[in-house]
Amino acid sequence: MRGLFVTGTDTEVGKSVVAAALTAALAARGVAVGAFKPVVTGLDDAPEAGKPRDHELLAACAGMTPAEVAPYRFGPAVSPHLAAELAGTVIDPTILIETARRNGDGRTLIAEGVGGLLVPLTVVGTLVLDLIVALGLPLVIVARPGLGTINHTLLTLQVARAAGVTVRGVVMTPWPDAPTAMQRSNRSTVEALGDIPVAALPHLADFTPQRLAEAGELLPIDDWLGHPGTYAKRPPG
Repeated sequence: MRGLFVTGTDTEVGKSVVAAALTAALAARGVAVGAFKPVVTGLDDAPEAGKPRDHELLAACAGMTPAEVAPYRFGPAVSPHLAAELAGTVIDPTILIETARRNGDGRTLIAEGVGGLLVPLTVVGTLVLDLIVALGLPLVIVARPGLGTINHTLLTLQVARAAGVTVRGVVMTPWPDAPTAMQRSNRSTVEALGDIPVAALPHLADFTPQRLAEAGELLPIDDWLGHPGTYAKRPPG
């Protein structure tokens, strides 16, 4: 498959916004793009004001339905393996892989993970990292710009590379208009010690596909995916 897998150094670090921005930007270019998120939890909680839920946001940007994007959806805001257990079911990794491949068939796939790399998808220990390895997609890591991000980001890089995953870049978000000395240092330090380019994405005031597409063009999509001329184009209409 052609595409990217977007993970985070932790939960609530902005990976859904980055994944949606990439999806929207590619779609706005006329690229045939598919979206995938293996599991959504926390549907019992009210969504953030003005922001759709992760699978709904990705679906709107890719022209898909939320159910097509995320094969497993649960109410409690807990780890996927526990959410499945509470629902009396088990997440089947085969279904995740089949869904991702179907969503990426003839399209550039943007996949968004759940939490970080070592989040368990099943009680027997199938991790988000295992899914990334099975799909063979290169990785983009989303991280906070503030205190603690150096350790979290370098650990994530180390784990991914040890598993043989190609990491294309890091995105720090929300990147302020006037970053502090610490934030600037965090970015340059991760670049140097991680030997990885670090992009930045500002805070978004709204989450319309148009605004997300504009934000996505701030990211080095072509460096991560290759020249846009090699993308599969959507059919007219």
